[in-house]
Amino acid sequence: MTFDDAFRSFRDRFSFPELKPLDLKLPVDRLRREFLRIDYSAEPDAPELADVRLMIIRGAAGPIKARLYVPLGAGVPPGPGILFFHGGGFVLGDLDSHDMLCRRLAEGSRCRVLAVDYRLAPEHCFPCAHDDALAAWAWLQEHGSAKAGIDPARCAVAGDSAGGNLAAYLCQQMVRARGPKPAFQLLLYPLLQFADIRSKKMSPQESGFFISANLFEFFRRHYLPDLTCAMDPRMSPLFAPLEELKALPPAHIIVCGWDPLHDEGLAYGAKLRGLGVQASEREYTSMVHGFLNLTPFSSTARQAAREAGEITGKALGAL
Repeated sequence: MTFDDAFRSFRDRFSFPELKPLDLKLPVDRLRREFLRIDYSAEPDAPELADVRLMIIRGAAGPIKARLYVPLGAGVPPGPGILFFHGGGFVLGDLDSHDMLCRRLAEGSRCRVLAVDYRLAPEHCFPCAHDDALAAWAWLQEHGSAKAGIDPARCAVAGDSAGGNLAAYLCQQMVRARGPKPAFQLLLYPLLQFADIRSKKMSPQESGFFISANLFEFFRRHYLPDLTCAMDPRMSPLFAPLEELKALPPAHIIVCGWDPLHDEGLAYGAKLRGLGVQASEREYTSMVHGFLNLTPFSSTARQAAREAGEITGKALGAL
């Protein structure tokens, strides 16, 4: 199947409704029910894992759910691992929406993956998701070895889109707080600034699928009611002070050609390299934002997810 065929197939199964710029009354529950509910049952080469189990970990305001993925060949615990944050604009997404991506990351890296079900807006606005990300990292430092089989000293953080924002922020915050830093960061078409998307010149492909200007505004208005916080380094890690970027862990960034977040991902990688931080990028020129969730329709997406895992596994010494 070509990418165009795969894209049309996915588009026919799932599409966001048209959003007016400030249409905050659209039922979020309906969007959540429709978001990335894909049937993976017939997916070719779906990974076989040693174990997948639900866990309860400590969040910033109480217990939150997490899911642990243990790949075949992970070795005797504790071993290297990946702390994963899903995308969805801080409004959508959960453990199920990104289940297959986590399975493929675990398989490719041979590392245990712990996916976190952080709190979402509009029920929980900024900085709740960011606070949960830090709480999950703190939990992993304290309990990761015994309860998840993950060595905290050999743990990467990863995330796609808004989850990439959380992963990048977590790394920066550990530099600011002089806390235990992740060993690596895997940023999948990350949302690195929440200041503006409308000023960007977007092609019809970029502006019409998955993260249009109106949808960006919808997410931002739900998670960030006070827009004066848009330049806060928690929301816009791309614009963090340079001195807070110099000691960041190595990074690998995936960007897509059909994605309005394309340029900021490349800019972040260039900024890190300019400060002496090891950073690499992989650009998928014909892919759209969110393509790593298109694995039932695209062999490119399946291979990209596996390769992202392999890069992370090599960085952590698992491969």
